[in-house]
Amino acid sequence: MINLAIAFGGRCVAEKRGIKRRLKRVTVIFGNEKPIYHGFTVDISDTGIFLKSNKVFPPTTIINIELSIPDDGVAVFHGLVMWAKTVPPNLIHVVKKAAGMGIKITQFLSGEEEYHKLVEEAHH
Repeated sequence: MINLAIAFGGRCVAEKRGIKRRLKRVTVIFGNEKPIYHGFTVDISDTGIFLKSNKVFPPTTIINIELSIPDDGVAVFHGLVMWAKTVPPNLIHVVKKAAGMGIKITQFLSGEEEYHKLVEEAHH
């Protein structure tokens, strides 16, 4: 059995849910070595994103992400896969909870200010 406090960096799950997440759909290109897979965000926060995609990586994988910011370019960052959910291809259009990954942002390479501006705008 997984100790949730350890799985979420020593924080309890209830505390994690206190993070302000907002629905925001933007295009994302990602990959473990270089960004080659396509997806989009479902929600975003200052600390991470829910990335919807049929391609998922296992938890603890560090991936490279290029997130398109409308009118402001691209935010490029590394993210840690916190959880991943796969859905069989024949059920993708039937299942409500989509395939994807919860990503914790670990390091911005560019576009950090623009990303935080996007999060702030999504909160209004």
